[in-house]
Amino acid sequence: MTITTYTPTKKALALGVHLFTSAGVVAAFMAIRAISEMTPHWQREAMLWLVLALFIDGVDGALARAAKTKEVLPGWDGRAIDFVIDFLTYAVIPAFFIYQADILPEQFVLPAVFAILLTSAMYYGKMGMVSDDLYFVGFPVMWNMFVYYVFFVVDLGEWANLALVIFFCIMHFVPLKYVYPSRTRQFRKLNIANTALFLLVNVFVLFLYPEKNIWLTALALLTLAYYAWMTVYASFIKPPEEEQT
Repeated sequence: MTITTYTPTKKALALGVHLFTSAGVVAAFMAIRAISEMTPHWQREAMLWLVLALFIDGVDGALARAAKTKEVLPGWDGRAIDFVIDFLTYAVIPAFFIYQADILPEQFVLPAVFAILLTSAMYYGKMGMVSDDLYFVGFPVMWNMFVYYVFFVVDLGEWANLALVIFFCIMHFVPLKYVYPSRTRQFRKLNIANTALFLLVNVFVLFLYPEKNIWLTALALLTLAYYAWMTVYASFIKPPEEEQT
């Protein structure tokens, strides 16, 4: 059996990827800080940090594969780092944002926050969270994006927001397929292009807040509609034989 020896440079690069992944926790802390201090427009500051964490999470997997982190540093588990930060930035901090943001009926804020945290934790423990053809199975833990859309993009009102919280908590466990932008192979280039547009548009939306631009709002909703359509396609239309391609 041949044992491959990696150079110090390759090991440093692999360690750098893990450090890059870990930087997500710094963005998470800064989001918590913004929410806690509740300075003017704290919502925008917190969400910008969460978007940075989302960007880090979106590209670190590709960097890890390029640097062969599993082979070069077998004693380090980048996925474990990823899971810790993801739960913080996709569930815990958005729940804290919801608690502070007055977007739900006051009497239901804590129950809604508890529901988000409990169902998110259960989702992370569910086997088969990612399908063989690399789609999320069940609505992925993306409460950061829920917060973003109901606070910055559309104003549906407290009761509609509460209904959506209940809906998405349930949808965690309904086995529909959702695009995993950095991994889903089918329509990969289109998925990545939509994700890039999504990030670019929504950063501009955040910088303009509290002002709203109708064209940016339309683009933000259009990128969301793309993901919704892909869920419909992958769950109900996609031919079974394509699963193996």
